[in-house]
Amino acid sequence: MAQLQIELIVDATELDAVDTVLTELGAWSQTYQGEDGSVLLEPGVGEHPLWGRVRVTALFSAQCDAALLHAQLLRALGQAQLSGWRAEPLADRAWEREWLSHFRPLSFGRRLWIVPSGARPELPEEAVAIHLDPGLAFGTGTHETTALCLEWLDGEPLSGRRGIDFGAGSGVLAIAAVCLGARECLAVDNDPQAVQATRANAARNGVAAQVPTCLAAERPSGCADFLVANILSATLRALANELLATLPVGGRLALSGILEGQQHEVMSAFATAVAWEAPRRRGDWVLLSGTRCA
Repeated sequence: MAQLQIELIVDATELDAVDTVLTELGAWSQTYQGEDGSVLLEPGVGEHPLWGRVRVTALFSAQCDAALLHAQLLRALGQAQLSGWRAEPLADRAWEREWLSHFRPLSFGRRLWIVPSGARPELPEEAVAIHLDPGLAFGTGTHETTALCLEWLDGEPLSGRRGIDFGAGSGVLAIAAVCLGARECLAVDNDPQAVQATRANAARNGVAAQVPTCLAAERPSGCADFLVANILSATLRALANELLATLPVGGRLALSGILEGQQHEVMSAFATAVAWEAPRRRGDWVLLSGTRCA
């Protein structure tokens, strides 16, 4: 159906007030984007993006009153005008298909590929293909942090091993691990929508039985042979002990969602329990990997 799209630019500290107004007036979706074009990666409760200024884009029903929305935002922010304000109607189009027309198969490491619906690429004989479309949950391989994790998985000896994907998003990492030979990979997230997306994507790739999913608060106890966590550095630090508890000595782990310059704080949070390898980098992002040694 036809939609109304609005945009504005706010300080990161104003996001809570903006979110409240947009939600109360019936926003169908909200997207946050930093001035450098990077997207928000599932912040924890009360955690703000790392950027100073944020572009907010929201979609509403075409019947939404743009003037009322503008006035409510002004009132909530206590401002005389809105920076970057824009409101425009969007015609009735298949927006997901429009986006998919620009989403191409992507390769990671030596074998791994992510292939969207409708694509029939000629892949190398040894290719391992995951079928995945962009969706509401984060993680389709297009962001540097996801790419780093996928490349790490592609280089690991996963055959017959059990893993945990902590902060699963779309489930792409858990699905990739199983497709690359892992016996099982538990997908954990604090967002019910992400859990739902993971289940659907795992079923689509024929690995639903090997990719159990759960909310973080419901995660069963027990250890795995490897763990991958693609979440923000502050969350990694806060969860360090919990993540370590999932790995025995000799277990492998990969941590991403870490900006350049934050890696030392994350490593310190894990104390001497991990023998770290050289960090891997893509753009401004870092992946830390290593082996639990204590």
